[in-house]
Amino acid sequence: MADVQPPPLRAMDDFLLGSARFSAPDVRNLERWNNRIINNLLYYQSNYFASATVFLVIVGYMRPLQLLLGALVVTLVFLGFVWAAENQAAVRRFRRTHPSLSLSAILGVTYLLLSVLGGVAVFLFGIAFPILLILVHASVRLRSLKNKLENKLESIGLKRTPMGLLLEALGQEQEAGS
Repeated sequence: MADVQPPPLRAMDDFLLGSARFSAPDVRNLERWNNRIINNLLYYQSNYFASATVFLVIVGYMRPLQLLLGALVVTLVFLGFVWAAENQAAVRRFRRTHPSLSLSAILGVTYLLLSVLGGVAVFLFGIAFPILLILVHASVRLRSLKNKLENKLESIGLKRTPMGLLLEALGQEQEAGS
């Protein structure tokens, strides 16, 4: 864990503005689309973290207790899923073969638990909406040469990042850097 290094914040010009190139993904080639998402998640992870933090601060200012409850439930569901994937072969296979369904299951269970606890609006706007925006950006942002080089360093183990660890926990480490 000591060798984990957060990558630098990418310039706004590269992330969203001038030199950023966007294109709808080829939905017929799911493997290529998945690789684009994973590689963009790795490359822009600091920008995504900063964007999600802005949403969390805004929602936390308006509903701090509900945000903490939502964060606690999401964390517990995620840790439960990771534990089950490490200890149950069927869950591990499901995680590797259906990564988007795994993420949907985590968010769905969290939604159901929060609907019982009364924090649905905070979950939707403070947690799920930033995740949706991040996944949309990662899906439509085309990769640059610098992006590809950084992702190769991550995939061969020369650099360890927080997003790389998260993707490993979700069973996507074999995809990163492709």
